[in-house]
Amino acid sequence: MYNLPCHVAGTDEAGRGCLAGPVTAAAVILPKKFKNELLNDSKLTRENDRNSLKEIIMEEALSYGIAHVYMEEIDEINILNASILAMHRAIEQLHCEPEHIIVDGNKFKPFRNIAHNCIIKGDGKFLSIAAASILAKTARDEFMKKIHQEFPVYNWQQNKGYPTKEHRQAIREYGSTPYHRKSFKLLPEQLKLSL
Repeated sequence: MYNLPCHVAGTDEAGRGCLAGPVTAAAVILPKKFKNELLNDSKLTRENDRNSLKEIIMEEALSYGIAHVYMEEIDEINILNASILAMHRAIEQLHCEPEHIIVDGNKFKPFRNIAHNCIIKGDGKFLSIAAASILAKTARDEFMKKIHQEFPVYNWQQNKGYPTKEHRQAIREYGSTPYHRKSFKLLPEQLKLSL
């Protein structure tokens, strides 16, 4: 896992494949000497470790930003554009303008003419992207746990809005909510043609 010179911002998103809730992104600038054995791609990190790392990152990062793009906007502009928009909004929150941006994945749109690189599986290669993945995931999980209280039948505190069997069964039984992404195929049946 590499750390980079000062003022390189790493950015990543969480919740792209979900049926409900926002897509959430974070951007992080870490100090040059930052090290942490636990820091890795959020998908490979246990929940308790993610929560501990969140506190450490927020405490030690030179700057960070976290942004949600909500369901209505996702439905309007599509999930890829919403993911990039969330990353842009997170970068906008940084206290200092980064000299360079490194992005997890293979798609990004230029931000204020700042040079950027897209890195596939970057959250497992660069500390600042891994840190962004932790902040994005924990912020989104907190949001999903909050809205779980409103609609407990979908069990969002557990599935976080991903298309699990249980989540789809609840959609089948109770229909969709304002938190569901209307542009997504909420049920596999939507794919079938009625002949």
